[in-house]
Amino acid sequence: MEGDFNPLETIEADVVIVGGGPAGCTCALYTARADLKTVILDKNPSVGALAITHQIANYPGVSSEMSGDALLTLMREQAVEYGTDYRRAQVFGIDVNGDWKTVYTPEGTFKARALVLASGAMGRPASFKGEADFLGRGVSYCATCDGAFYRDREVAVVGINKEAIEEAQVLTKFASKVHWITTNDPKQDDLHAMSLIDQTNVKHWSKTRLMEIQGTDAGVTGVTLKSRMKDAEEKLSVDGVFVYMSGSKPITDFIGDQVGLKEDGGVVVDDFMATTSEGVWAIGDIRNTPFKQAVVAASDGCIAAMSIDRFLNSRKAIRVDWVHN
Repeated sequence: MEGDFNPLETIEADVVIVGGGPAGCTCALYTARADLKTVILDKNPSVGALAITHQIANYPGVSSEMSGDALLTLMREQAVEYGTDYRRAQVFGIDVNGDWKTVYTPEGTFKARALVLASGAMGRPASFKGEADFLGRGVSYCATCDGAFYRDREVAVVGINKEAIEEAQVLTKFASKVHWITTNDPKQDDLHAMSLIDQTNVKHWSKTRLMEIQGTDAGVTGVTLKSRMKDAEEKLSVDGVFVYMSGSKPITDFIGDQVGLKEDGGVVVDDFMATTSEGVWAIGDIRNTPFKQAVVAASDGCIAAMSIDRFLNSRKAIRVDWVHN
């Protein structure tokens, strides 16, 4: 059910999950089935990483014809079917001190015995003209997710960080040409970068800025580039643009310093997805995992839910889920 409530009201639950992506919905499915009163607080169901994936190709058991948004809708409906209270709400702060964790939203205050952080990692605003317009229609942040759609086609990769290099390597397996666009040159001792440049189907655009992403209703058709070495801008025909700019980071602004963070901005967790603050778990891309896949996020959600069930019921062993009467 999707609840209506008074902004001044305080709602108590066993589990409050901030974020309604694959991690949050999977966690809610498991906790709700365990008869734990579960609330999902979701800012916007249409803007997460899975929601903007136009076609699913690597989620086990799911047809490649299904969109990310359709899969996420099924996940959400399944969680709700088992009793999850799904609410649209923007979380602006939390307080994790004490046995009850407090979550603040403009629509109301929530208190939980267990708090789950699942807000994702799309904290970077669009940097380039056309980026937001073509997101999911040729602009992507995940080559592992979408690379196979660009077999024998030309694509651009923007960024010089480790993720950009690794994702560009993935794209070399599919694309006829990978245009790697960097504002600065990689260091000569960066073996991964040098290996990428040596690929026969990679063209490195050195000291070059992406100025604009162009396209039609059907999707991306090209980009405009500006090299420091040339006066004029250049137009390049590509079918896809993969953006890996600094700042594509976990969404943790509402957390403050209440849980431990890694140097890369991801939330620190143990093997059970528990954070440094007792009673608080973190799952999915907010951990800044190296493999930002829906199936990995869903796995996180399952692990956290079983840990929460044990934590709240003071169980010494995790109950298996495959024994049915």
